Amino acid sequence: MKTLPSGQSVTNFSIATNRIYNDKTGAKQQTTEFHNVVAFGKLADIAGRYLSRGKMVLVEGRLQTRSWQAQDGSKRYRTEIVAENMQLGPKGGGSSDSFGGGTPQSGQQNTPEIEEIPVIEAEPDFGQESAQGTEGGVNVKDIPF
Repeated sequence: MKTLPSGQSVTNFSIATNRIYNDKTGAKQQTTEFHNVVAFGKLADIAGRYLSRGKMVLVEGRLQTRSWQAQDGSKRYRTEIVAENMQLGPKGGGSSDSFGGGTPQSGQQNTPEIEEIPVIEAEPDFGQESAQGTEGGVNVKDIPF
């Protein structure tokens, strides 16, 4: 983590995304892509404190491409995700071993202690009328459309 002359924190890190698909022959294939992320302010502080290699993280942000002149005179470009929101994964890691992707070593059992990520319940279905013709205290006949 670095601090800008303005006093704002900034940190750069990379994330990997995996894509699993079946090719034309039906064989399962996996590709991995790496993405550069830059975070500022409190997000930079949190990323610097809690993220490490193999930890799961969800990053929301915008794409930004910056350019500069290299020492050899060529123009270089870098596209990165500027983090605007970030959600940390479960405690206990997030590496492939933690989620059953690897094999236990030297007779150890693969039983990590992982705190579950809370499940967001689906919103109630407001499209159905109740027996009295009201929905949540509003009479359906009072709706102007």
